Amino acid sequence: MAEAFVGTWNLKESKNFDEYMKGLGVGFATRQVGAMTKPTTIIEVNEDTITLKTQSTFKNTEIKFKLGEEFDETTADDRKVKSLVKLDGNKLIHVQKWDGKETSLVREVNGNTLELTLTIGEIVSTRSYTKAE
Repeated sequence: MAEAFVGTWNLKESKNFDEYMKGLGVGFATRQVGAMTKPTTIIEVNEDTITLKTQSTFKNTEIKFKLGEEFDETTADDRKVKSLVKLDGNKLIHVQKWDGKETSLVREVNGNTLELTLTIGEIVSTRSYTKAE
């Protein structure tokens, strides 16, 4: 099922991302850069390992993980988190925990669109990506 997520995805639309970054504790300057950045997400599956790369003019990140297995992650804003990714139906649910806080990143594919819903506390941000040809 994770195969539905495989591909290169380009950010097309972003809503409430600055508020989400504030909720994470991201500083003003980094938020300004983050708000202007249009990242590309590349998702690959190799047997039971998923690789998720995020590339932008600001910063590139890459994580490799197995579904249902906790792993250490350093986020684009340099948070050191414990992450767990699960597949629930057609949703890839990525939960990050650090310093008593928690955020979820839920990816859902619908045709050539990938919707990313970011939640921390009461703050919700949505980011829409289109599959590259």
